[in-house]
Amino acid sequence: MTAKRSDAITQGFERTPHRALLMGTGVPREQMAKPFIGIATSFTDLIPGHTGMRDLERFIEKGVHTGGGYAFFFGIPGVCDGIAMGHKGMHYSLPTRELIADMIESVAEAHRLDGLVLLTNCDKITPGMLMAAARLDIPCLVVTAGPMLSGRGREGRKFSFVTDTFEAMARYKAGVIDEKELQVCEDKACPTAGSCQGLFTANTMAILTETLGMSLVGCGTALAVSSLKRRIAFASGERIVELVRQQLTPRQILTKAAFENAIRVDLALGGSSNTVLHLLSIAREAGVDLPLAEFDRLSRSTPQLASMNPGGIHFMEDLDAAGGVPAVLYQLRDRILDNPTLTGPTVKEVIAAVASVDEEVVHPLSNPVRAEGGIAILVGNLTPDGAVVKQSGVSEKMMVFEGAARCFDSEEGAMAALMGGKVVAGDVVVIRYEGPKGGPGMREMLAPTATLMGLGLGDSVALITDGRFSGGTRGPCIGHISPEAAEGGPIALVEDGDRIRLDIPARRLELLVDTATLAARRTRWVCPEPKIKSGWLARYAKVVTSANTGAVCK
Repeated sequence: MTAKRSDAITQGFERTPHRALLMGTGVPREQMAKPFIGIATSFTDLIPGHTGMRDLERFIEKGVHTGGGYAFFFGIPGVCDGIAMGHKGMHYSLPTRELIADMIESVAEAHRLDGLVLLTNCDKITPGMLMAAARLDIPCLVVTAGPMLSGRGREGRKFSFVTDTFEAMARYKAGVIDEKELQVCEDKACPTAGSCQGLFTANTMAILTETLGMSLVGCGTALAVSSLKRRIAFASGERIVELVRQQLTPRQILTKAAFENAIRVDLALGGSSNTVLHLLSIAREAGVDLPLAEFDRLSRSTPQLASMNPGGIHFMEDLDAAGGVPAVLYQLRDRILDNPTLTGPTVKEVIAAVASVDEEVVHPLSNPVRAEGGIAILVGNLTPDGAVVKQSGVSEKMMVFEGAARCFDSEEGAMAALMGGKVVAGDVVVIRYEGPKGGPGMREMLAPTATLMGLGLGDSVALITDGRFSGGTRGPCIGHISPEAAEGGPIALVEDGDRIRLDIPARRLELLVDTATLAARRTRWVCPEPKIKSGWLARYAKVVTSANTGAVCK
């Protein structure tokens, strides 16, 4: 093997103090010639998707030592978006993505690790780890811990986190279900360890990680409680040592083709709109030019091939049984670009190895669920730099809609109006000053979107925001409006009663107010005081960029 990064702390008489400290941790002297592999683990007791990671840590470590490396664990924090939802805690979720990338970079560089296995699962943790991998460009492999099983009820009913907690809460408020049924939902929504069962952000990012070639084949959908996930963890430990020997690094596979493939898979499955933010940020770290418009270009030519919860009928366990990521790649094979992976086979070789696909779950191109992909990018005078909608979760009735603005300068204000019955059919709920700067932190707003659906307003009320939505969001909800209100974007100038027109097929979002009136309003506009004035989020608000560039820190 050629010189290793870890030689800087293990070789030569000048490194006597370094070796002494390593031996102080228990490293035998004869092991210091082996590749040093860091296992960045986001285990925590706070997140269901991460509570099972202690088991996977063992199998990754076994694989590393079997492969001829020496493993070191270090911890990475995680925030559960579901638990952080609807209160101050959600301000911290997206910003932790930057912290995670910075922490992994810091540990890997300070300790001259030769390679990394990144053990992750939920929401911002996976993209933060991928950002670090692209930035460091040392051998890295990602292990996503996998989705939880769906809850089961009488007559085969499947329970899931979003529809049976957030939406059930609104149905209870509306008197559709009673307290006893609400309790059943609470008891059955999260029956095992793992990421939430539908195609929310965590599972979408796991799928895209595999598509990008950054995790082993099958990892993206293998269930958290399965023996398959253990075997994948072990094989990932073995593989990372080989990657160090080959000096195969993330930037060699994170090409424009890899990102295009990932976007197509996302669109075909109808995945989370948060992936737009995350793919943009990962591409930036990898040095790949990926404009926001690329998502819409590909959406026009990528049919939606699956009906996945929350907007559809299938769960992650169904997608895994149907063939997982390789099955989706196979159905898209004529539109997928060949590219190397960190796991061995090229993308086309992965496709060639597919033996069968359950086409009830992953449809062929000849029989799509919808003609276009799951995400659309909107522009217009209300969002000059673009906005994002998960069109796979929007009913045909609401693809074109015009209504009267009901403006709120915070999520809390909108929630109070919704729960108080003050939002009615024909309204467009406008939630602003919740963007990357204005939030700060661009809070996910699953509570108001789920409340809309639970109250039966999903086919008569639209919601627009400079914030963002959970992967569990469905309905006519448009997020990432750029520029955001805190930067003086047009959304800051909307007033109650203004007419707003949404036209998803035409990719337009328009404020139906004349330019002279808007110009007069701009002269009176004053940015509100920051919502958070101390702590690291106050610093974050000063350096974070707009949503249309991935909400990254300058």
